Amino acid sequence: MKTSKKIILVNLLFTIISCQNENQTDIAPIDTSVNFKHKVTLNIGNEGASEITAFDKTSKKLFTVNVESNEISINNISNLTNPVKETPINLNAYGAPNSVAVFDKKLAIAVENNTKQNPGKVLVFSTINNTLLNTYTVGALPDMITFSPDGKTIVCANEGEPNNDYTIDPKGSVSIINLENNNVTTLDFTSFNPQENTLKNKGFRVFGPNADLAKDVEPEYVAISEDSKTAWVSLQENNGIAKVNLDSKTIDAIYPLGFKDYSLAENSIDASDKDDKKELKTWPVKGMYQPDAIVYVKINGIEYIISANEGDARDYDGFSEEIRMDDLTLDETIFPDNKDFLNEINLGRLKTTNTLGDANNDGKVEALFSYGARSFSIWSANGSLVYDSGNSIATETLAFTLDRFNDNDKRSDDKGAEPESVEILNIGNERYILFVGLERNDQVLLYDITNPNAPQFLQILSHSGDEAPEGLLIIPAKDSPSNKDLLVVSNEDSGTVTIYENN
Repeated sequence: MKTSKKIILVNLLFTIISCQNENQTDIAPIDTSVNFKHKVTLNIGNEGASEITAFDKTSKKLFTVNVESNEISINNISNLTNPVKETPINLNAYGAPNSVAVFDKKLAIAVENNTKQNPGKVLVFSTINNTLLNTYTVGALPDMITFSPDGKTIVCANEGEPNNDYTIDPKGSVSIINLENNNVTTLDFTSFNPQENTLKNKGFRVFGPNADLAKDVEPEYVAISEDSKTAWVSLQENNGIAKVNLDSKTIDAIYPLGFKDYSLAENSIDASDKDDKKELKTWPVKGMYQPDAIVYVKINGIEYIISANEGDARDYDGFSEEIRMDDLTLDETIFPDNKDFLNEINLGRLKTTNTLGDANNDGKVEALFSYGARSFSIWSANGSLVYDSGNSIATETLAFTLDRFNDNDKRSDDKGAEPESVEILNIGNERYILFVGLERNDQVLLYDITNPNAPQFLQILSHSGDEAPEGLLIIPAKDSPSNKDLLVVSNEDSGTVTIYENN
């Protein structure tokens, strides 16, 4: 080959490489920064007017459960700086709404019967013109509803709460609605009755009067895998999570969550609202995780379930488990009198249960328990604890928002900040951000969970006037009217919906 031809070929190769490099630099890198700021607040109504919100990416509408007005309030946020309130969906003819979900221009609403112990309904409306498309009968007290990622199925957690006298206690259940053939399958937990003692020995709770496991379970929240084949259901009062096979329509397992050890330094708590102090100490107490909201995420090919460990007690006229620790008689061989545990400045004010702790039934308590874990937890798909945030929520709120810590210390004797809700933002499959709503602190905490074994605290969000965040919703940038990631917070006590934008 002649030298001139070699030069031409070398120059051509250099040109090709240069063009490739230029094309690479033209591709904008994914912005994985996280800096959420308040964008707008919608005043839906008064207390109870804003519980759970869903978003329709086609119409750019927010649909909010408004218990105060017994409706689904609708706001068009096509222009985030000027949201427009639209005609609501009145539900007086159907019952009381508890939850909403949206998929492909369909709005699903979970509606409890006027008699809560009777079967409830799932209503499906068009998000475009608010027309009713279908009605499905589900279990008693449908409390949370969601679509599967493929949009073919609606899954509903039916809590099955007893009446106030505790004379009627319907079975807790999970309803699976096949939208392709409109078939409804409602699953209860009867098949687990023979496992009751085994599950209780691992930290599962079955404790209602005259109730077997099937009646006692109260499904609270649903998370579904990205392949739409599996659902996980939190059983809050029972301190467990159930795993449901959506293909075979069977409940495959119940995972008892066990107890958290507050005697460990990393789990320290403030247990009193009467000590005139905001400080964390270790105590010989066990916390029941009792998750409320749960969310599914898949990171590096591994499935996780993340829970907001709010805690909850049963407190009815016909049966109440809730007492304070100073009402207990302690086993002095385990809790020496000189430790003064039941003083109100120590553990005396902490709320506990009368259903646990006296294993030998001698009237003296050998173990102390409290409601919730004051944390979020990351679990494996089969219910093994991967990570618990320990005292991180308390530590961060003490450090950055002292006046909001445990609702200014007023809830230290109960469940602390009460982590109520969780949501995930996946930024370009490179970064995973967890949002944790704190019902009593009126705040949302952000954590980077890209490494699920070592989450990192990022940010605290709050807005003056917002009280009791009940529901969190992420609108990813690709669906957002502003082309930026949005966080939508439904605040139950203040009746507001606040939108934060990632800048």
